[in-house]
Amino acid sequence: MNKNLVIISILGAITIVLGAFGAHALKEVLTVDELKSYETAVKYQMFHIIVLLIVNTYTGFNLKNKNVISYLFLAGILFFSGSIYAITLGVSPKNIWFITPIGGLLFIIGWLKLAYSFFKIKKEEK
Repeated sequence: MNKNLVIISILGAITIVLGAFGAHALKEVLTVDELKSYETAVKYQMFHIIVLLIVNTYTGFNLKNKNVISYLFLAGILFFSGSIYAITLGVSPKNIWFITPIGGLLFIIGWLKLAYSFFKIKKEEK
């Protein structure tokens, strides 16, 4: 059993639940702008869950690369999507807005690490 894939799959299911919750339960509660922000958080979370599945099933990366990329994306999800969920749902004060761009930065670093990992594989094949 691959523990990472189980965790990623559960996170994917949670993402669907959050999306459905936003589309149905929050439609009447949030403003249009808040709902857009919430939907953005769900989309970014799902995009990165899908990439996590690909990274963790790709056989060309060693375990260290998989883990670094995975932790960057998971932290990005937590900071980016998590802060948007907290702000739009009123769980945390809006003064935590600075956490969202930190999550975005973690996503960018994760994507750059992914690109570098692919570049390194291509270079090693020559």
